[in-house]
Amino acid sequence: QVHLVESGGGSVQAGGSLRLSCAASVMYVRYCMGWFRQAPGKEREGVAIIYSDGMTTYAASVKGRFTIALDNAKRTVYLQMNSLKPEDTAMYYCAAEFYPEGNCRPDYWGQGTQVTVSS
Repeated sequence: QVHLVESGGGSVQAGGSLRLSCAASVMYVRYCMGWFRQAPGKEREGVAIIYSDGMTTYAASVKGRFTIALDNAKRTVYLQMNSLKPEDTAMYYCAAEFYPEGNCRPDYWGQGTQVTVSS
């Protein structure tokens, strides 16, 4: 069983920064791991994903402000969020798929961590 544990959420003023972390209980050779978010009344959206070959993808709304990175030795994926905006306020979920075929379709999800950005 794969467990994902997130940390690092919180409240920050617009323009500030936060770093989210997600530790995986296991890691396989091929994977995609990433961050999704869901704001109240909105659909869940993909924020950033990293693949085992090093490829990364970002939502257009966060490109240039957010950076995803993974430390294989620690089995931990990070999301550095800079220049935060009120519209970034959401519950952020870490997710993973192992041996993905094509686009990342996570099978495993963390419990979520709240990010709140005030204006």
